[in-house]
Amino acid sequence: MKLRVGLIGLGDHWQTRHRPALLALANRFEVKAVCCEIAKKSEQAAKEFNALPMDGFRALMERDDIDAVLALSPDWIGPLPMIAACEAGKAVFSAAALDITPEQMDDVRERIDRSGVAFMAELPRRFAPATIRLKELIATKLGPPRLIFCHERLPAEAQSNRLRRGKYCPLSWRHLMEVIDWISYVVGSRPCSVASAIHHEQSETRNAFYQMVNLEYPASSPAATPIMAQMSVGHYVPERWAEALSFRRPASMQICCERGMAFVDLPSSLTWFDNSGQHLESLESERPVGERMLEYFFRSVTSLVRRSSDLADTYHAMRVVIAADQAARSGQRQRLE
Repeated sequence: MKLRVGLIGLGDHWQTRHRPALLALANRFEVKAVCCEIAKKSEQAAKEFNALPMDGFRALMERDDIDAVLALSPDWIGPLPMIAACEAGKAVFSAAALDITPEQMDDVRERIDRSGVAFMAELPRRFAPATIRLKELIATKLGPPRLIFCHERLPAEAQSNRLRRGKYCPLSWRHLMEVIDWISYVVGSRPCSVASAIHHEQSETRNAFYQMVNLEYPASSPAATPIMAQMSVGHYVPERWAEALSFRRPASMQICCERGMAFVDLPSSLTWFDNSGQHLESLESERPVGERMLEYFFRSVTSLVRRSSDLADTYHAMRVVIAADQAARSGQRQRLE
């Protein structure tokens, strides 16, 4: 069985993630139509997949030969493709689920629940080979998490580029939501409180942003202490200092567990320690993240059991980021429902 799909927007990860995944999964997916903000890109992608380039995403939605929509550009037209897909009864794989406002998220959630279509948000950190292996180690060797550290160091210019992102979610918020969802996925629960601090410097010569977020998760057992996660996203290194971005770059995640600790470098490197010493694992031969996500989406659409946890988790990550912003402004820790 092949899932007939339409592509709406191609995005920054088209060449490195989505295109290779669709080619590798040609036995599962058949691209029928492509709609992109740049007509030339639509024509090139459509030609490669023997599909039809289209001028509008609503016309693409109305085609009878399309079962699902892959909205691959998170910075083009916000939630409109997701809403149109619900109206047309098409399943949705969305890279834009983290790039909309809370009010738009409420609207999308209501429409998806009412329409009953399958929905999947693009959360690549969850599907990274190193994340899957880390979950296995927590269940077998390392034990429950105790402390987690995640730090992102990004170019200063990236967060101020609003030319393509429009009026939706700031780029720094998207990074925070992705990391919060990742930590919650690894821990296996949702945070119960959040504290935060923000540094923002804007001038003619400098535009820097940094936010620190501290999350508290419920204890894994009555005798244990609550789990603490410390994370930060910083857009403070100018692109002209590009070498500084990679200099002594911290691990994507450092996690201290009951019986050991691990250092994760996404997508496929993992170093962990226990009483027997150091263990270095390279997972380069594992299936790429793009293929893993589309394979999961295929199973979600073709399964008789509707899966909607991605949407709920995405919504919760957004609420945590909003609470973190409130905590930074008030200087007080915020309790989470």
